[in-house]
Amino acid sequence: MFQYIVRRLLIALPVLLGVTIFNFFIINLAPGNPVEMQLNPYATEADLAIKKEALGLNDPIIVQYFHWLGSLLKGEFGYSFSTYEPVVDMIAGRIGPTVMLMGTALLIAYLIAIPVGILSATKQYSWLDYLTTSVSFLGISVPNFFLGLGAIYVFAISFRIFPTGGMNTLGGTVGFGDTLMHMVLPAMVLGTAIAGNVVRYVRSSMLEVLGQDYLRTARAKGLKEFIVTNKHALRNALIPIITVIGLEIPMLIGGAVITEQIFQWPGLGQLTIQSIGSRDYPTLMALNFMAALAVLFSNLLTDIMYSVADPRIKYN
Repeated sequence: MFQYIVRRLLIALPVLLGVTIFNFFIINLAPGNPVEMQLNPYATEADLAIKKEALGLNDPIIVQYFHWLGSLLKGEFGYSFSTYEPVVDMIAGRIGPTVMLMGTALLIAYLIAIPVGILSATKQYSWLDYLTTSVSFLGISVPNFFLGLGAIYVFAISFRIFPTGGMNTLGGTVGFGDTLMHMVLPAMVLGTAIAGNVVRYVRSSMLEVLGQDYLRTARAKGLKEFIVTNKHALRNALIPIITVIGLEIPMLIGGAVITEQIFQWPGLGQLTIQSIGSRDYPTLMALNFMAALAVLFSNLLTDIMYSVADPRIKYN
């Protein structure tokens, strides 16, 4: 296992280098000019030239890439084109709210989806199975922006149960209870889509296992159905479930761009939208690079969890 992890980490290095190349050139080829976004409409060509020189945009794109790569190797992401702050500081101030929101959404989704998926599989073709399947498909099908706007209208505007957005009440006392109230709606909106997807995978994975001969043997030995289902069947059905969970982990870093924007949650998703609007290339490249790191890490973690869930899996 140790040698496998080391090999995977060594393979990840050229992959990350390829990500930096693709990331840099795709963003810099996007239409629009960050200088024109910052200066007023009456700026002269001389003003534009001075600004481009100050930001290093007059250098050939290859030179710009190696400057950025050099900063990246030193643990820096450069400076924002729009706020002139270090990009590292901007991300550090936003990553906490994103991890808090996405972690809560994932926790809610898994606590609901895994038991519901197991129950749906054990009650196959019952009214409960049809209900859970229909609700899960509805959760996947309804776009997050529509569900978010509907939640705001119903729970924030009509019934005034939760705030419409933000992370804390303006002018109020900042505390855990206040943050929790602001987090309920966006976390539930995100958790609904994730739970709907996980329910389907848990149900189909459990159905493949429940008919196996070793479960009939376990029942014949007198084991209770709860133990047969949740200990023997679930353990062998975990591989597809772990795969789905591994695919969701990068969301902890990438955030939910649309949902954070709708609820004005000050996380990385909202920062992404702001950076796109202002053509803030250094910030966008940093966010994309962090998302790539999260994907590589989640894939490695998923492979490790395979062997934990099923000891028969060996890595040579």
